[in-house]
Amino acid sequence: MSRWMRKRGLIAADNPKSAAADTYRRLKTGIEWSVRDEGMKTIAIASAEPGEGKSTTSSNIAVAYAKAGRRVLLLDTDLRKPAQHQIFELPNDTGLSTALAGRGGLDQVARRTAYANLQVVCAGPTPSNPSELLDSDAMSALLEAAKERFDIVIVDTTSIAAASDAMIVADKCDGAVLVIRRGKTKLDAVQKAKDTLSSGRVRVVGAVFNRRGR
Repeated sequence: MSRWMRKRGLIAADNPKSAAADTYRRLKTGIEWSVRDEGMKTIAIASAEPGEGKSTTSSNIAVAYAKAGRRVLLLDTDLRKPAQHQIFELPNDTGLSTALAGRGGLDQVARRTAYANLQVVCAGPTPSNPSELLDSDAMSALLEAAKERFDIVIVDTTSIAAASDAMIVADKCDGAVLVIRRGKTKLDAVQKAKDTLSSGRVRVVGAVFNRRGR
């Protein structure tokens, strides 16, 4: 990912007066209204297929919350093709995969960013068993620890079509937002993704029509 693409991805921070940045702020507000009486703190950002913009959406929602004065953790659970370390220009030598393997806790893997109130847990080195790590008690414990330390935890997942990882992660979260790329995602893929999430215990709290990839 080029430096220009990284900067382009964080439009909520770098161009806060733009229409796109305002969209992310309104999305944050919409999520808050959807869950205001239920104490939801962990929100999974999922997509039906790869390339629909879930990572860009995750990072911008996280920035929008941070700029509103919330203590925010952005957690990259895409252990196969992670993006948040590139978007925020952070090292990825340690992260979620190392924590879940027992080589560090939340304090050791959460990295501060250039934005006040926002920390990021990068995916870390690609493991041989991502699904098993994400479906572990260690993952549940890390999410619980994050809920105690932060006001909101935004969780970037894999696409639902790519692996079972997204469903595993979303099932551990309080709610999920489905990202749909306008003009690309087919209706049957969207319906299948929604049905997949709803078939478990996942509460879908909203959907995003996105024009960006990644």
